Amino acid sequence: MEMRGVEVLEVAIRQGSALKLVLSTHWTVTTLLATGSGFQNNEGNLLEFTGFPVVGNHSDLQTSGSCLTGKEDGLLTACGWDRRVGGLFYHQTAASIPLPNIAAFVSDVKKLRDLRPYSLCGLDLYNGLLMRFVRASTAYLGKTSDSVDIDMTYFRSRDPMDPRLDEDVLEEVEQMALFKHGGLPHWGKNRHVGFLGVREKYGTRIEQFVAAMKKYDPEGLFSSPWTDAVLGLREGSQVAVDRKGCALEGMCICSRDVHCAPEKGYVCRPGLVYKEARVCRKVGEKEISDAMVLADL
Repeated sequence: MEMRGVEVLEVAIRQGSALKLVLSTHWTVTTLLATGSGFQNNEGNLLEFTGFPVVGNHSDLQTSGSCLTGKEDGLLTACGWDRRVGGLFYHQTAASIPLPNIAAFVSDVKKLRDLRPYSLCGLDLYNGLLMRFVRASTAYLGKTSDSVDIDMTYFRSRDPMDPRLDEDVLEEVEQMALFKHGGLPHWGKNRHVGFLGVREKYGTRIEQFVAAMKKYDPEGLFSSPWTDAVLGLREGSQVAVDRKGCALEGMCICSRDVHCAPEKGYVCRPGLVYKEARVCRKVGEKEISDAMVLADL
């Protein structure tokens, strides 16, 4: 809960507090590493962690219980996402990048980091940018090739119209992974933009999946307006929306300043490394004034 509080404070202060967020991140990561991120040695307690490797029975793996079944102890042991204690609230971007493309993706992220050295530090509060190797699958909506899964979790405001610290950099990484380097979206994560163009990425597999879906679920019990839009089954339905502030929540890729938050200094701009990307970037007062005039037209 302290981590969430630190993030809310630093984001509220905006870009001037980037260094403070770096220091907060360093403290959090150092503590997690020193305590094994909750793992234990020899059934000891948190303070008795002696280091990796952690070896034990599968049944002893750490887990999180339901908020509904937590102890009646005045919320002292509430689960991390319990809103009653201002718990965690975040976005997740996860994509499977074809193995031949992963080196170029990593290189692009490093270039972006070099241009904006502090901009990715917020990811460390959520274990950084994770990577794992996965094999191709014959499942209709599985991996179409041997891939590297990348996964990043990052701050999300409870106000959908409130931009994030270094929002443009995270949006550029997201668009790099999904579009420049051909990433497939994780079906259980991602924002709306993660599913743009997904039919084209899967090719005939989508048709095979839809055929099986209609055969085994003819009444559409497991379908929804959202899945119909993603699979292209409902005429006129769109994955992305076009409205004020839609890019802040990843419900669209910005094409106009109004899709960001020009009144708060965030306007739509090209990416720094991936020039085809369109991201919400904080700019100076002159650009803000011009953007506000255009937004009123």
